Amino acid sequence: MNSTRHWVIGLLLVAVVMSAIAVVYSKYLSRRHFVALQELQAEQERLGVEWGRLQLEESTLATHSEVEQRARDSLQMHLPEMNEVVVIRR
Repeated sequence: MNSTRHWVIGLLLVAVVMSAIAVVYSKYLSRRHFVALQELQAEQERLGVEWGRLQLEESTLATHSEVEQRARDSLQMHLPEMNEVVVIRR
């Protein structure tokens, strides 16, 4: 009976040690996942700020005056003078 008692105590001791190791490992994984979550949230915030900036830039570039100015500059477009206007009638 004494050897059975020692065997049970040894088994319980092993179970307690294994449980403690599992708790430590679980805490370690939890911290790693929390750090990864914080990094992803920071990235999400950075991308949100960049997205807002790009939307503002797009709305600025798409205004009529901006499109007209770019056409004048890059394509050398201008409003025609009266003598440059040709009316075609059918």
